[in-house]
Amino acid sequence: MTSVFLYVPNVIGYFRVGLVLAAWLYYDALFVFLPLYLCSVLLDVVDGYVARRLNQTSAFGAWLDVWVDNISRSLLWTTVHQCGVFIACLEWTVFVCTHSLGSRWKEAFGLAPWWVKAVMANGFYTLPGALTIAGIHGLPVCLYLAQNQSEWVPHTAGWGESLLWPTVIILATGRVIGAAVELWCIKTHIVDLVMETTPTTGVQENSSTNTN
Repeated sequence: MTSVFLYVPNVIGYFRVGLVLAAWLYYDALFVFLPLYLCSVLLDVVDGYVARRLNQTSAFGAWLDVWVDNISRSLLWTTVHQCGVFIACLEWTVFVCTHSLGSRWKEAFGLAPWWVKAVMANGFYTLPGALTIAGIHGLPVCLYLAQNQSEWVPHTAGWGESLLWPTVIILATGRVIGAAVELWCIKTHIVDLVMETTPTTGVQENSSTNTN
C-alpha cells in the first residue's frame, strides 16, 4: 500500500513548494518569477484532477493543497501592496478555522447563508464562485504586474495597460466577496468555540458546587 505521503497529487504538492521558493528567489525578474509562479498555480488544478483520477484523495492532501496556496499568495501579498499583510493574515486565520475540523471542514457550509452557499456551490463552479476564486488567486498576480509595468507594458503596444486596471477592478470585486465569506467562516468558528466552551463551564461550576 502506497504511503499517503507518496500519493502522486501530494508529490505534485511538494513540487509546487519548490516552484514557489524558486519563484521567490527571482521575485525581481518578472519573466522568471511569473512563469514559475503560474506553473505552481496551474499544478494546483492538476493535482486535484490527478487525486480524483487515481483515487488518491486524502485529508493530508487537501490540507497540503491549501497550505501551498496560502504560502504562495502570502509571499506575494506581503510585497505587492501595503495592505497585503492583512489579507495574508485573513487567509491564514480562515485556514486555521476550517482545517481544525480536518477533512470535515466543508460540512460547516451546510448551514451557511444563501450568499455563502452561492459562492461555494458545485465546488465554486458558479458565477460568484468563479469570480471569488479568480479574485483570490488572480488579484495579487495582477498587482505584481502593475508593480512591474515598466518591464512588460512597452511590449504590448499599449493594450496591456488599458486591460490591466479594469482586470484589477473585476478581480478586486471577487476578492471582496471572498473576504466576506472568509469573515463568515471566522465568525462561525468563534461561535462554535463559544458553544463548546459554555456547557463545559457549566459542568465545572456544578461540580464545584456539589463539592462544597
